[in-house]
Amino acid sequence: MWEGVVRVLFLGTHTPKLDDKGRMFLPAKFRDRLAAGLVITRGQERCLYVYPLAEFERIATEMTATTTTSRDVRDYQRVFLSGASDEIPDKQGRVTIPQVLRDYAGLATECTVIGAGNRVEVWDSAAWNSYLDQVEPAFAERSEEVVPGLI
Repeated sequence: MWEGVVRVLFLGTHTPKLDDKGRMFLPAKFRDRLAAGLVITRGQERCLYVYPLAEFERIATEMTATTTTSRDVRDYQRVFLSGASDEIPDKQGRVTIPQVLRDYAGLATECTVIGAGNRVEVWDSAAWNSYLDQVEPAFAERSEEVVPGLI
């Protein structure tokens, strides 16, 4: 299944700041993998998803190949794709986050950027800390299999 396929893996937690022009330095360890271009879009729990361009194109292609007879599918596609913004980081490794996406995620200055496997997530730091406060206890106590066949 993975043979011949190059997959990008983003890991870790970083805390860059958003400047007054809506720019953020990408974490140094993510820059090379995002230098050729990236797409920022709305994510779940009011964070932003950041994908390498090729990964976003793969996801969008699969998404648009699904049936549109379901209102839930149409709604999800509309929100996910209409918020998408393709960007290229500048020479310093900064990326501009469009105002509509900053508003969606409640981003002001303090940001938390996490590696989430095939994507990067950008959170308002207070929202990230609140989210962790809510879900970390259940994660620590989890005894049943959450991801079937994995752990």
